[in-house]
Amino acid sequence: MRVIRNHPKVSLARALSKLGYCSRTKALSLIGAGHVRVNGLVHRDGDRWVDLEHAQIEVEGHLLTSATRIYLMLNKPRGLVTTSSDERGRKTVYDCLGNGKFPWLSAVGRLDKGSEGLLLFTNDTRWAGKILAPATHLEKTYHVQVDRFVDEELRQRLMSGMWAKEGDFLKGKRLDLLRRGNRYSWLEVVLDEGRNRHIRRLLSACGVNVLRLVRVAIGPVRLGNLAKGAYRHLTEREKESLTKSTSAGK
Repeated sequence: MRVIRNHPKVSLARALSKLGYCSRTKALSLIGAGHVRVNGLVHRDGDRWVDLEHAQIEVEGHLLTSATRIYLMLNKPRGLVTTSSDERGRKTVYDCLGNGKFPWLSAVGRLDKGSEGLLLFTNDTRWAGKILAPATHLEKTYHVQVDRFVDEELRQRLMSGMWAKEGDFLKGKRLDLLRRGNRYSWLEVVLDEGRNRHIRRLLSACGVNVLRLVRVAIGPVRLGNLAKGAYRHLTEREKESLTKSTSAGK
């Protein structure tokens, strides 16, 4: 078993996730059903602490070892939900990754069902935690089509920030006009925080409706010409540049 030296003690449910076997939700189900053994003994408590440096963990008789670290980008199509399974039977982003092709991968952040673009996946939970940590202020760039002509006055209102109806104050780090017609405009919006449906709620507070929302970059990594619904492995350079960006933001 590969030695994991950083924070070796984790909950049993998280251990299955860190070892690339399944999500923590699925792990809790397997553990509760008695399918998981630690050092030869069945354990049904998913919150039980285990030492990943020394524990031998088996699922249905198969010894788990640390999976090879995987880092992917996906061009998420509109209409998919960012979850491993959906109680309403909707298609998920995992349908794009191929059934059983990879060990368990977690989505690094989310895009809502109506949004498109760059979404990262990994089984390296520590690296994912750095990407998602609010303290890093990692920039995320979106191209947004809206249902009206955006003039400078409206752009400045959006830049200054607005109170959403839910009671929180929303603003972008940068907001630039890409192009516009008589009935619509395309904006480039840069955020360095990740609140739920941030851009949609910010624009809605100004009476602006979103027609399309595409994430085109996370930090220095850009979506580029990756086809919709397609995925690829991050290059080592891309992975390292993201890691450096998270360190620089602290």
